[in-house]
Amino acid sequence: MAFNTLILGANYGSLVATKLLVAGHDVTLVCRPEEAELINAEGTRVRLPVKGESEPVVLDSRDLKGRLAAVTPEQADSSGFDLVVLGMQEPQYRAPEVKDLMHRIGRARTPAMSIMNMPPLTYMKRVPGIDADELSACYADAGVWDTFEPANMTLCSPDPQAIRPPDEQPNVVQVTLPTNFKAAPFEGEAATSILRQMQSDIEAVRHDVGGRTLELPVKLKVHYSIFVPFAKWPMLLTGNYRCVTPGGVQSVKDVVHGDPEGARAVYDWVGEVCLSLGASASDLVPFEKYAAAAQGLVRPSSAAKAVYSGAPYIERVDRLVQIVARQKGMRLAQVDEMVDRIDALLQENRRKSAA
Repeated sequence: MAFNTLILGANYGSLVATKLLVAGHDVTLVCRPEEAELINAEGTRVRLPVKGESEPVVLDSRDLKGRLAAVTPEQADSSGFDLVVLGMQEPQYRAPEVKDLMHRIGRARTPAMSIMNMPPLTYMKRVPGIDADELSACYADAGVWDTFEPANMTLCSPDPQAIRPPDEQPNVVQVTLPTNFKAAPFEGEAATSILRQMQSDIEAVRHDVGGRTLELPVKLKVHYSIFVPFAKWPMLLTGNYRCVTPGGVQSVKDVVHGDPEGARAVYDWVGEVCLSLGASASDLVPFEKYAAAAQGLVRPSSAAKAVYSGAPYIERVDRLVQIVARQKGMRLAQVDEMVDRIDALLQENRRKSAA
């Protein structure tokens, strides 16, 4: 059975779209007008590194089994879809036209899966034993989530890494780390079964390249625990947000391997926060595995680059984890200092943008 999916965000969302298209599902991408015009005229290209291949495999949406369309937020229909994928960064949802679409999606009761680093406020309401209302201040606009119900929201850890090459058109995405998307289940089996079918269809894909049949990386893995996507939290606070240093921006590799003891302290502490919520050790990723992957993360995180480029808002997983930890009676000085530093820089960015 082919599903019809609405994906908000044509940057990182293009990777998810391509994995669904190659498996025979239809996708509508929500993006800016110039992106929609380009994608409708020329499709998308995703460059995917494949083990044993000297060059990335290029997946052209025009050649894939599923159908792709692109629309602006104002043009997007909020009904008639089997699944909605939230692929923008959290602050982007505060734009009036996107917020309006989000409210329409929420009222339509369509199952929604976020692939943001920042878990939707609605998803946090599924986590037992925390005060989700206290987390509202972590969001650029908590009102975005007003019409969504926890039963219709799930979270998928965006572990694969992808970029838009700066010297190419915005319909091109290059995958730099071809790991898997790890999704938590919905509350109900009917919505979860959609994800499981997508997982099976993506797993079965074999792609022909020059007469050779290749298995493609970047799979969708649906888990039974709602805490599996939180395995990204220790990575984000240990690497991504620590790229915002007192001396300026640094790469993930440098902040992890330049101070391995400090990195491990943060990583292990955030892991303990996850365990305090109800996660099991098997939901998390060992520090050694993350540190090995960080050797290849030679660029600063997008969050750090945004902060030092003057962005007034970024995804604040650092602040969210800090508040959740305090609700559990846990604090770490390194994390408090990091959150305070980012708070101050963003406040200054907002002051400048308002001047």
